Amino acid sequence: MNIDIKAVHFNLEDAPREYLSRKIGRIHNAEGMIVDMLFTLSKAREFSAEATVNFRWGVSIHVEETDFELNTAIDKMMDKLEAKVNKEKEKTQEKR
Repeated sequence: MNIDIKAVHFNLEDAPREYLSRKIGRIHNAEGMIVDMLFTLSKAREFSAEATVNFRWGVSIHVEETDFELNTAIDKMMDKLEAKVNKEKEKTQEKR
């Protein structure tokens, strides 16, 4: 699984990068199904956290959240992402 984290309009320090890495650990149960995860963290007036997840079978999931604090935006994004990944995982298990 490839993980790419980009920061736009600000420098991403080690602490937020580690925080995001810990949050990615929440979806460890689907690691074998995910090809890559692309994260884009940007700042305009508020922070925006986006994630795109590509599965082995060609399905992509995209989620985006905004907040005035970076960690809160990451938390909201990961909540949505975890729900969508689990839903996609359940779909593939039902087809078997």
